Amino acid sequence: MLLTDIQEKITDMDKSMLEQYFESFLDWLVHKFFDIGIALLFLWLGLKVARLIVRFIKHSFARTGMDDSVEGFLLSLIRGILYIIVVIMSVSIMGVQVTSLVTILGTAGLAVGLALQGSLANFAGGVLILIMKPFRVGDYIIENDKKCEGTVVNIDIFYTKLRTYDNRIIVIPNGNITASSIINLTAEQHRKLELSVGVAYDSDIKLVKNVLTELVKTSQYYEPDMEFNVYVDSYGDSAIKMGIRCMVKTDDYWKARWEMLEQIKVKFDESGITIPFNQMEVLVKNEEKTEE
Repeated sequence: MLLTDIQEKITDMDKSMLEQYFESFLDWLVHKFFDIGIALLFLWLGLKVARLIVRFIKHSFARTGMDDSVEGFLLSLIRGILYIIVVIMSVSIMGVQVTSLVTILGTAGLAVGLALQGSLANFAGGVLILIMKPFRVGDYIIENDKKCEGTVVNIDIFYTKLRTYDNRIIVIPNGNITASSIINLTAEQHRKLELSVGVAYDSDIKLVKNVLTELVKTSQYYEPDMEFNVYVDSYGDSAIKMGIRCMVKTDDYWKARWEMLEQIKVKFDESGITIPFNQMEVLVKNEEKTEE
């Protein structure tokens, strides 16, 4: 009997509290009816303006030739930020205090940012790569931090993939790429080819230079309108180091290098020019011990 009475009292209290909440809500609704109307109108107009801003930014991105993946993400991010601003301003028009809401959102964003610090760094690096374009798919790059090099086969938001000369795939976080220097070997249409070859000290230097000059000028890869030098580079222990510098097309760099190295040996043999190799003379002393 006692338990039934307690339950009835609790039920009556719940009903009275619900009625009070409902009446309070109705009073608030009546007093804020005009403000709510203004807030809804502002919300509708604000969303329209936000869409127009996003559309304008999209046209701007299209003129800059931005990557589709970066464009889509940035547009979604901008759209979300604008919508949040419009909603918060609409709520504030109704007289609701939004300070605590903004504080909660800021705290949550900070916590998520700290938890995903590495991923956010990679993401920021991917955005910078796709916007600034220090390299593109198909370029051959060298990443100076870990000395990874290869042909770029894919640029994602978080990672960049390289294919090495022996057909291996290297996956590099974009944060590492943007935090270190990069050498892009294929950014320009032409590339300087530098070769060094040793000749014997008794060789005729003028003959050597003439042979090397003729070799370069008759090469199918040599660019005659660009820089070209044949010179004495240094004096080694057993040879005079001759240097060659010329410009070739980037796509033909390795073909030109391999062909010229082969032709150097062929032309030197035809001209009687010797390419010495390192030699070492060993003198053995045989000391006889005399017994007293």
